[in-house]
Amino acid sequence: MEKKRYAIVLDTKKCLNCKACTVACKFENYVPVGDDTYRIWVTELPLQGKFPHLHQDFQPSQCQHCENTPCEKVCPTKATFKTPEGVVLVDYEKCILCKACMTACPYDARFVSEHHEAVEKCTFCMHRVSEGREPACVETCPVRVREFGDLNDPNSRVSRLLSSRPYMQLKPEKNTRPRLFYVL
Repeated sequence: MEKKRYAIVLDTKKCLNCKACTVACKFENYVPVGDDTYRIWVTELPLQGKFPHLHQDFQPSQCQHCENTPCEKVCPTKATFKTPEGVVLVDYEKCILCKACMTACPYDARFVSEHHEAVEKCTFCMHRVSEGREPACVETCPVRVREFGDLNDPNSRVSRLLSSRPYMQLKPEKNTRPRLFYVL
């Protein structure tokens, strides 16, 4: 059986900027509430159109769980590593807070965690996935902006979405080959 390759597909047209995903992530992963540190976030894009026909789009984002990981390559202690499923994680015990990974990440997806005394980032909630559950951000979203699944399973929701709709990835010029896909 082929190993799993986890990914998230996002349909940003559905995003209401309700912040359910960011709140769920903070609570699930013990990220302090009330400060400016986030594992995931939603960017408000500029208003479009002319009054009174204005609309605004939102772009949820997080660690891109790159296949070509610049953060992993610069880590002097190998604290940053990839699981067999391609999920990029941090071994907090090995992290020396040099912040090289923060500098190398083109997505600004890492922060210093006082809780772990290490650099932290999205983990795709692997502790939940190992129990057969979805990441907290996926499970909590009331309009299902995010879909999580295995790219190697042609019947998974992520595979079906990517085969049926055009999509883009952030910063393709960086050649990181992200595991986050934005359907158009």
